[in-house]
Amino acid sequence: MMHMTLYWGKGNLSNRFMEDDSWTSYALSLLACLVVAAFYQYLENHRIRLRLFTGERRPSREIQAPLLRWNYAGDRAKLGVKFTEAVLFRVNSTIGYLLMLAILSFNEGVFVAIVVGLTLGYFFRSEVGQDSALVVDSSCACA
Repeated sequence: MMHMTLYWGKGNLSNRFMEDDSWTSYALSLLACLVVAAFYQYLENHRIRLRLFTGERRPSREIQAPLLRWNYAGDRAKLGVKFTEAVLFRVNSTIGYLLMLAILSFNEGVFVAIVVGLTLGYFFRSEVGQDSALVVDSSCACA
């Protein structure tokens, strides 16, 4: 039966990708959650740096309409950067949703490992410069 409240300990991690038959495998599952959560922040940092490096800055008071703003006659380099940014966003969103599903196992060890991993990843993020205020910093795992 699946837990509907937070619980501690190994066993009954309702996710098939995390085996927790022994304390060793449970600890390895928690370590994997921590590493994946830190990697999520690492990818998010690179996506933000890519946006700032290419010079795409969004003024805070301007209404953005991405589909109307796209320049179809633009150069191919800009298209390549947009494609790279889209791939990074897709990978990052996928990792965010997988982390959310792992938290939905309601295991407190998994919850703590993911929160610590996100915190460590955010702590070791490199500074993106003075223009970082132009990028919306979201704590949502899927944004």
